Amino acid sequence: MLRVPETRDNDAPVAEERKVLVCTWLCCLLAVESQLAGCAFQQEAAPIGSSWQPPPEAVAQPPGLPQIGKWMLNAQYEPAHWLGELYGVKHLREPINIVIVDTTAQSAQEARRRLLTNFAAAGYTARKGHTTGYRGYIEGMVYEQLPDGKEEAFSNEPFELGNNHGRMFGPHPYPGGWLFIGAFSREKVDLLDKVRHRYVSFNQARDDLSQRVDTRTDYRIKDYLDLDNALIGDPAATSGDHDSVAVLMTTARP
Repeated sequence: MLRVPETRDNDAPVAEERKVLVCTWLCCLLAVESQLAGCAFQQEAAPIGSSWQPPPEAVAQPPGLPQIGKWMLNAQYEPAHWLGELYGVKHLREPINIVIVDTTAQSAQEARRRLLTNFAAAGYTARKGHTTGYRGYIEGMVYEQLPDGKEEAFSNEPFELGNNHGRMFGPHPYPGGWLFIGAFSREKVDLLDKVRHRYVSFNQARDDLSQRVDTRTDYRIKDYLDLDNALIGDPAATSGDHDSVAVLMTTARP
């Protein structure tokens, strides 16, 4: 008859130790697998939400350029509503009104660096005091905002003062270079008002930024694109004073 060895009390710690070692090994293995899976997304200029597609009416097709989303998007991929403010009785939707093509940069990293440098030279540095988490759509890809610092946007003045501010999205690679899109607006500030930041204009901010960039950097105004994103007659939403025009800037040729 086969005898089963009896388990002695002093064997319990050994068995328990083996269980701990096995559990520790499994946890380490899972952690390594998790890190390896995460590395697949740590690519240069890695876009987010690449499987998401906006409805056809929310996309513009400028001649010679990739498809462009008409609106800046919030974290839920919905058209961004300017600080939740009502313009009259309508929601104020934020249009894309700046398009930049960099034909000089040799990589996405260089294109981002040049954008930051050129905007700073034009007086639009990354400043605190603004909402963040916005996104932009370009040809099947969704890009997070630049600048990417906490509570930062490109702005020509501190947030305590009236200012032009906005965000850029990209860079998106295509045969003509690296493409950025952006949404800029002007706000006024009244520290005595219950709502301290009030919308003023999309067109004023667009024109000021593009003129400064054109005269102070190697980006030059090339054209004016009709993105068909001025809301007229919509019962619930408006694009304020926006006229459907986005300023197209490209790298100046030497």
